[in-house]
Amino acid sequence: MKSSSTFLRAIMIAVVTLGSSAASAYQPVGTLLSATGLADPMRSPSSGDPLGNLQDGTDLASNGQTAGNVSELKQMVQAGKLTELRVTYNGNYGAALFFYPQDMVYYVALFQDKNFWRVVKTQDNVHGETVYAQFARKSYALAEGEIRRTQLQAQKALLERVIAVSNDRAQRLTADLTIARAQESEVSQRQQQMQVESTALQNDKAAAERKLRMLQQQVQQLQDQSDAGIVQ
Repeated sequence: MKSSSTFLRAIMIAVVTLGSSAASAYQPVGTLLSATGLADPMRSPSSGDPLGNLQDGTDLASNGQTAGNVSELKQMVQAGKLTELRVTYNGNYGAALFFYPQDMVYYVALFQDKNFWRVVKTQDNVHGETVYAQFARKSYALAEGEIRRTQLQAQKALLERVIAVSNDRAQRLTADLTIARAQESEVSQRQQQMQVESTALQNDKAAAERKLRMLQQQVQQLQDQSDAGIVQ
């Protein structure tokens, strides 16, 4: 009877633990397993091991243990045995919390470019949540440089586009100004030429008027002489 009671209490504890984990999940089941391709082969980042300052190192005691957990989680994901409880994305980095109901085992993963990087395996729900929170913060920190670089690239591209537009505008204005200056010079020269021609024409006109007056006077004299001869 005592062993039966102990077994029943163990079952009740397991049910309560499972209920607590499911109630705290905030991501739809399967979003990370089926939509992101996290079951792809592992690819470790080239920046070394930035998890050296991780406060909880219980399940990260050795690289061999970590590699084993990564391989195991990959196989479990490919077999479709896990339930996704939580997932966080920060740029190309992220953290995920998986649950294997059959053995009441939690897998906490840190990933990069949808490839598992570090994995913690535990049967302690609280420990799993704690590691998940640490991994989520770590993914946030790791993504800071990447996000900043993305923003700077966008700002640089925008500035380059603005520079290109401004340069094109400057070239257009320069071309217009060159044409305007050339036209202004041509107009100035033409005005000077017109002034010279006008002065010459004015002189010619004055000379013609003088000549006309002389001829008119001559004609008048001849006319007077002619009239005087007729009278005599």
